[in-house]
Amino acid sequence: MPSQSATSSLPRLLLGLGAACALQSAAAAGFGLKEVDALARQRAAAAFSDTAPDLPGALQRLDHDGYQAIVFRPEAALWRDAKPPLPFALEFFPQGWAFDRPVVLHEIARRGVRDLRLDPAQFDPGPARIDAAALQDLGYAGFRATTALNLPGSRDEFVSFLGASYFRAIGKGQLYGLSARGLAIDTAQASGEEFPRFVEFWIEQPKPDTGQLVAYGLLDSPRATGAYRFAIEPGVETVVEVQARIHLRERIDKLGLAPLTSMYFRGAHQRAAGGDDYRPEVHDSDGLSLRSANGEWIWRPLLNPKRLLVTSFAQTDPRGFGLMQRARRFERYEDLHTRYDLHPSAWVEPLGDWGEGRVELVMIPAPSETNDNVVAYWVPAAATAAGQTIELKYRVHWQKDAATQPPFARVVQTRRGARGAHPDDHSIGFVVDYAGPLAADARGEVEAVVDADANAQVLQHSLKPGADGDGWRLSLRLQRKDDAKPVELRAYLKQGDAVSETWSYALPPE
Repeated sequence: MPSQSATSSLPRLLLGLGAACALQSAAAAGFGLKEVDALARQRAAAAFSDTAPDLPGALQRLDHDGYQAIVFRPEAALWRDAKPPLPFALEFFPQGWAFDRPVVLHEIARRGVRDLRLDPAQFDPGPARIDAAALQDLGYAGFRATTALNLPGSRDEFVSFLGASYFRAIGKGQLYGLSARGLAIDTAQASGEEFPRFVEFWIEQPKPDTGQLVAYGLLDSPRATGAYRFAIEPGVETVVEVQARIHLRERIDKLGLAPLTSMYFRGAHQRAAGGDDYRPEVHDSDGLSLRSANGEWIWRPLLNPKRLLVTSFAQTDPRGFGLMQRARRFERYEDLHTRYDLHPSAWVEPLGDWGEGRVELVMIPAPSETNDNVVAYWVPAAATAAGQTIELKYRVHWQKDAATQPPFARVVQTRRGARGAHPDDHSIGFVVDYAGPLAADARGEVEAVVDADANAQVLQHSLKPGADGDGWRLSLRLQRKDDAKPVELRAYLKQGDAVSETWSYALPPE
């Protein structure tokens, strides 16, 4: 489990000039996570104080499209014209729309830390027709970084920090889809979710020969503070290594670590209800993948349920989990605008042992694809307490074709429905396609093992080779005993031992 220890209260440090001087001195000696952690501890020892929104009316009234229309001028990017040339450049987001609180930004340079202040001339308001004066005296809402990701000499965005504790990244040939977060607190709890926020960032000026961008973030929330280090390495897959020290002001009922947030509207096993949308599938991710310490791999297809659905997998020292986009053919989506086929998977790789806990998956009803309705995170088994410190280190891999997957057969598609109608028994049918090699040392006939919980009876299942002998198709049919209750289904292939990952399906109540 992430290491946890009691933390003694620290006296409040004086804010203002004294604190600024302390940062400058620390930077001269080498600014890093230690200095941000001191600020996080200082905040944790004091009562939470939020920054009040300070937006002028014109920026408050912006909608999503209006905010997107305000464009940062590329020629104003930090480090763009550095001599010698640097591998990265920084661009910034203004306050506006839902991003109504400022985020303080600093650059860590060789001579120390300096503030990065918004200049209205950095932005082109475009069709939003925002008067530049409206941006005067406001702050930034976040930042993004560019590099030569796809073509030599190009300037492609590869990571973005914007809104609450959200960040997202892409690798070569990818388009933005799902997001990660710094911390999740009481997600899907009746008491309501608390959204921590990154209030300050320090970004290291890179060296000319480096392939890694490093940034530090200070997180604050009514019940927690945190110091974060992000080491971001763009490439075919972009890897974000996260090191965090989280300090609790109060006990938290459900602490979600390494959270991922995505969207699932509909897919192959969940048809559209009415409407005339021509697209077969609409989602940023189609399943939760989990690698257990005992070697089992689990695949849980995502859903857009009628009611909130929360499921979890108890684990000890998991080797990884992720919200994945396995459907990669354009024909699965037929969407030239959003290109869901190019959206990344995000795989969380724990660094060190995380102990006992659970990977929890939350699926929320969504009326459209504009809503992020899927969240996955790690919940430690140990209870939390005020004054506690939690240390955590992990990597998030933003992947496409070379996504992390099991070394044997994996689920590539789940479809709901039967080949023929069974009107008399009110049964429910599924077809599950497996692809990829079976275990190298497997012996004997390939069989399917199918199980259901006490609320269902499996009536029939069969296993056949896929088309042209490619993979395997499992067909099954079941009856649910109580339609008002969910059903847990599991299936895997065996050839003596297991030779595939486990298909784990949560059939929600009707």
